[in-house]
Amino acid sequence: MIRVPMLFFWPTLVLVSLLSACQPTATKVQVITTDASYSASLSNDATIALVSTAHNGVQVWDLTDSTLSYQWLQGQQQNTSNVIDTAISANNLYAATISSHSLAIWRLTDGSSVGWWSLPSYAQSVAIANTGQTLVGLVDGSVMSLSPEKSRLIQFLGHHEKVNSVSISADGNTALSGGNDGKVLLWQAQTGQPLQQWQLASRITKVAINDSATLSFASDITGNATLWQSDTGNPISHLDINRRQMNFSSARFVDNDQQLLTGTPSREIFLWQIDTGKRLSRWEVQLSKNTQNKGAVVYSAAMIAPGSIVSISSQGLVEYWQ
Repeated sequence: MIRVPMLFFWPTLVLVSLLSACQPTATKVQVITTDASYSASLSNDATIALVSTAHNGVQVWDLTDSTLSYQWLQGQQQNTSNVIDTAISANNLYAATISSHSLAIWRLTDGSSVGWWSLPSYAQSVAIANTGQTLVGLVDGSVMSLSPEKSRLIQFLGHHEKVNSVSISADGNTALSGGNDGKVLLWQAQTGQPLQQWQLASRITKVAINDSATLSFASDITGNATLWQSDTGNPISHLDINRRQMNFSSARFVDNDQQLLTGTPSREIFLWQIDTGKRLSRWEVQLSKNTQNKGAVVYSAAMIAPGSIVSISSQGLVEYWQ
């Protein structure tokens, strides 16, 4: 009676050990900060990292030579920061940062400020286009769409509950937003005119639109994750998630829009095939040495070449996989 359970569980333990040993490890790791961080973004080509730290402001890193390019402060003193989300435009010209009640837009060419705006409600998410057109999702269910060059601001009111995630096309014309109401809305960023609407089962945690605005993605807290054709509204695929629950902390279209790269609040990075929804690869980010925090949020991930992945996490690490 004692030997049977031992013989039954021993192969299972060996299998778990083998699976753990097969996890790919990063070929290169850069320590960007040892300070606590609230948000971070990688540029599409992973040459720029934007990090909101607890005590050293918002830092802009040139990852090609691991140098600190700029350090920004947003409405705080003594280098403390309350920036909760960050974004970089696809052409690497602009960056956007939000605190709970303010938006700042910056030029990445020289580190100068484009402007600072007070927000009417608590901010949740930010996205910025190549033109500087910026979206901010708010807890009151609205999305602010700001064009700093044209000094034009509209308030999109398509959601009934707080907006958790926003995304914008590279040209700044098309917006995607998702909220606690389970709605995923595609709309014109310049006018607020609705283009498409989809409904998921639970509150939306992440949306993403590709640079050309032809593809849209959204996921909810129960692990429902869908890709659509933006023009027709027809679904392309559902991500093949074999778990009861999976949340995404980042999402980006890669490999000429053939694949989707996602990060989770649980250290994981996944690569998915868009036309089938099948999972292609999985990576797990590291924990910093001597850290007491046993978790890590994948803030952002990018693909610099087929099979070459870069990520930045709440551990302050930029990691590279081949």
